Order: sequence, then structure tokens, then C-alpha cells
Amino acid sequence: MHTTRHPWIVAGVDVGGPRKGFHAVALQGGAVLGSTRLDDPVEVVAWCLGRGAQIIGVDAPCRWSADGHARPSERKLMADGIWCFATPTRRAAEAHPTGYYGWMLAGAELFRLLETRYPLYTGGTVRRGQSVCFETFPHAVTCALRGELVSARNKRRDRPEVLARAGIALRPRACIDTVDAALCALAALHLAANTVRLYGDAETGLIVVPRDARPL
Repeated sequence: MHTTRHPWIVAGVDVGGPRKGFHAVALQGGAVLGSTRLDDPVEVVAWCLGRGAQIIGVDAPCRWSADGHARPSERKLMADGIWCFATPTRRAAEAHPTGYYGWMLAGAELFRLLETRYPLYTGGTVRRGQSVCFETFPHAVTCALRGELVSARNKRRDRPEVLARAGIALRPRACIDTVDAALCALAALHLAANTVRLYGDAETGLIVVPRDARPL
């Protein structure tokens, strides 16, 4: 496929709260170009730009709920048996007494910054020279590429196995946040190859997941 003949450079970002920060992995084809942990979303954007990434997958909501209920993308994932977080309204996230949604607020800020250079993906084929960012979900990526529903409780076993099957070799004993960032980057390779399934709609935010386990 074209990802092998003309390798795309892509990146994936796992978003955490203030203490965990952001973990990012860049891929060219199946080769790891680099990985990092950063505290500032400005630095994340600069890191992706510095590696020439064209497509960036992010494990965080790209849009807030408009009515306080799960977004269409989340409802569809859960209807397919894939558990996921329900995104609140921004006001509810900011007002939470324990800061539970701090990672979603960090993700919203990252998307805000990314979208100045990487417009949010709204559907269709991504073409050479086009730069986009998009929302994805490592648990859903894992289920899609294993071809079965799996429990998130087994993520430390299942998720590295998915990367290994795709030929993506992280450093030994990479933390689960780096693994999740690599899965987001793998989803970006599938978006480049147009082998994805889209959950939701452009208005409320698409979640992009590989369509099947065929190799790129």
C-alpha cells in the first residue's frame, strides 16, 4: 500500500493531566522516529512539527458535549461493546471539584493549538501535502486490530502485542502512556491508508479507528 512505497510521517499523542503530561510517538511507516514526554502542549505541537508529521492522532476528546450527555461518537463506540469515557460540557469539566477532567482540558488545549497548523479531520481521504489532527482511542484501536473485543484490564499485554504485530518496536519496557501514543500514531497510519472507521460526526467530533487488521 502507499504507506510502504511513500512512507507517511505521523504522530500520536497520549494526553494526561498536569502531573502525567503528554507522551508522543512519531512514526514513518512502521519505523519509530522518536518518542518523548512533555509538559506543555505548545512543546507537543513544536515536537510534531519538528519531525515533519502530517497526521496527528490524539487520545482525548476533540470537542465538548453540547448537552452534558455522551457525544454520538461515544454512544456508537459503546453500542459496539467498546467502553469509553463520556465527554461532559466544558463548564462541567472546569467546575469538577477534584479536577477529574483535567486531562480532557489539557487535550482541548492541545487540539486548540494543533488546529492552527493541523486542521481537525472531518472525513474523507487525507491526501499528500494535507495536514490534519484527529481524535482516536487506544482501547478501540486495540479491539479493531485484534479483531475482537478485549478488556482494558489487559492493556499492558494486549496493546504492546498489537504494536508488535504492526512491526512497531518501542524501546524496551516503554510505559503504557508511550504505548498508547504509538497506538494513536498507528491509527494515523491507517487514516493515511484510508483504512479507518469513523464514529460520530464532524460537528460533535469524529473518533477515528482502524477498520481492520490488514497490514499497511
